[in-house]
Amino acid sequence: MIDASPREKLLDAAITHIAHHGGAGKSLRALATDLGTSHRMLIYHFGSKEGLLTAVAREVEARQRAALADVADGREFWRRLTGEDLRANEKLFFQLYGQALGGTPGTTELLDGVIDDWLGPVEELLAAYGVPAADRPAEARLGLAVARGLLLDLVTTGDLDAVNAAMAQFMARYE
Repeated sequence: MIDASPREKLLDAAITHIAHHGGAGKSLRALATDLGTSHRMLIYHFGSKEGLLTAVAREVEARQRAALADVADGREFWRRLTGEDLRANEKLFFQLYGQALGGTPGTTELLDGVIDDWLGPVEELLAAYGVPAADRPAEARLGLAVARGLLLDLVTTGDLDAVNAAMAQFMARYE
């Protein structure tokens, strides 16, 4: 990252590290060692281990929303979402989502925009599929729920063929 702040550099390193090695089960000190920094720096920038992991999940979500804008169809985006390189970050997302819903300190920030931030980009994709404007809000929420449900299935079962078949059936509605 050119001209990135120390926080941005740590966040980027954490995203990469967690994508390859996981991280939710590690202590803050172990994560700091893995990232080549100190636990004090992580606390300074993120407040806690949960704050770091929540920042990772939020940034991965933001990057995926940006990627959605760069694809011409939902099938390509689904292939990106189900790629092995995102699996650990998706697992982290669901772990933190449950913690945030339970009010675990340091994780509740994840809930800010976790649904609403996706609805606009999904509605734009639906417009490209010719979905009438009046139907887009409900269809966007449905599509987000289906995608998240199937991603949860994928990180739980590892059955990529089954979730791909289910998504193909869902996407057939728009073809």
